Amino acid sequence: MEPLAPDLLTMTRTPLSEAHVRAMKRIGTVTDYPEGHWLVKLGDPADAFHYLEDGEVEAIDPVTGKRYGNATLGPTQYFGEISFLTGGTTMMGARCLKPSRILTVPRVAMLELMSQVPEMSDIIVTVFAARRRRLLESNEAALTVIGAEKSRELRRIVAFAGRNRIPVRLLELETPDADQEAELCSIHKREPAVIFGKNNVIEDPTPAKIARLLGLDLAAEADQVYDVVVVGGGPAGVAAGVYAGAEGLSALVLDDLAIGGQAGTSSRIENYMGFPTGISGADLCWRGEVQAMKFGTRFAVPRRARSIEKRDDGTFCITLDSGTEVCAKAVIVATGVQYRRLPIDRLEEFESSGIYYAATDVEARYCRDTEVVVIGGGNSAGQAAMFLCRTAKHVHVLVRGPSLAASMSDYLLSRLEADPKVTIHYNTQMTGLHGDDALTSVTIRDSSAGEDWTVNARAVFVMVGAAPNTGWLSGLVELDDKGFVKTGPKVGGDSAYETSHPGIFAVGDVRAGSIKRVASAVGEGSVAISKVWDFVNP
Repeated sequence: MEPLAPDLLTMTRTPLSEAHVRAMKRIGTVTDYPEGHWLVKLGDPADAFHYLEDGEVEAIDPVTGKRYGNATLGPTQYFGEISFLTGGTTMMGARCLKPSRILTVPRVAMLELMSQVPEMSDIIVTVFAARRRRLLESNEAALTVIGAEKSRELRRIVAFAGRNRIPVRLLELETPDADQEAELCSIHKREPAVIFGKNNVIEDPTPAKIARLLGLDLAAEADQVYDVVVVGGGPAGVAAGVYAGAEGLSALVLDDLAIGGQAGTSSRIENYMGFPTGISGADLCWRGEVQAMKFGTRFAVPRRARSIEKRDDGTFCITLDSGTEVCAKAVIVATGVQYRRLPIDRLEEFESSGIYYAATDVEARYCRDTEVVVIGGGNSAGQAAMFLCRTAKHVHVLVRGPSLAASMSDYLLSRLEADPKVTIHYNTQMTGLHGDDALTSVTIRDSSAGEDWTVNARAVFVMVGAAPNTGWLSGLVELDDKGFVKTGPKVGGDSAYETSHPGIFAVGDVRAGSIKRVASAVGEGSVAISKVWDFVNP
């Protein structure tokens, strides 16, 4: 089978037009470089757009230091991928193979031009997104994780990378590739590790460190006041980001883990209009993120809002978990809900080493040919069970009540009942967790029969309850008795999405009375921006 790498740079060959090139020359600089010149190196800021007028450029594999695949760039092509839109760091270097003439345009100026010329933007974004997809599929990346199967901390990093579409090369301990990498980096062959590039070992790695390394943690100037800050990167928040950018508002979207929110953990959404064969929540939200970035909206992860206050000048300032402040003229609360932790001994101990709150490709790889347990009776639990049964030996769905008819879509329930690899257990709950460093089995109680039984499961997916993420709002807005944000005329709001405090809006699952569906969240995030516009442009 032909490897994916050779096509990474040359795929999607639709060239920019002569008019596009003339427009870039008005804001860029043309420079002649000698053979061997490094255009960019791994980890450099992706702060410029490089268009090749003449010559030849090769991409450099971040691990081997040699050419990436067999492809090179020639005249009319350009270097880069989606990190150019994010404002992050470059995922690989680029070097001139022969004397080359390069048109270079600063990133900010290029994004402004792209917003003015949609045809140009469509070509560039399509190419950059396709290159990122190929990086994700090839298992050849600047970031290498060794031994995630043995380390809970590294599993969290892999999950963070997977949900944020960060390419990762995964190596199991005590394999030839892992041993070779360990020897190159002078680290112990039997110890998990995270490496950037050829031999840059990341000490005490965390998702936040990886985000800083890749330039994803906070794309914001300290003294900038945005038109709007969107707190929460689920479907509602991403949609708000798309429409804010499209309307010319400066916008920043924050999320404490990954763009996509809870919907991003859904392995397959089949009832979203326009995708008759279904789409994963992560892919849907990633497409929206790219679309929003095209319009200039910025994203930052992992960044959790800790508190908010209104200053004397009328701006809202949000303090993040890092102590950093971001300020804006308006705020959209799109923090959604999170699954509740079950009151079971040792639950926290096994989180990321057997207890999971998302069912994506990352978690599924730890469930191959084993029994797994899914706890919950909603659509998310049903989608997770259908997804996991592809790789797991058997999936047990635990439902506290006697039926799923009122909580799960009929098409999902019918599929679960028909699948021989799925068993639904009604009137059941998990009561015990067992194992040493990782989960090995769970105890389940059948409340109808009054009996306990054991499942030798290495993974449990908890998808019950819906606690709103509103503790950071510091009492500025009115909440209902369950902690959801009240909106609309009943609290003095002029629109359905305005809260009791002018300038603060709420959309999606976090809003009291909202319909807990992806489509409605997208609609709310989109519509609310019109009211944000009115507020910041009185």
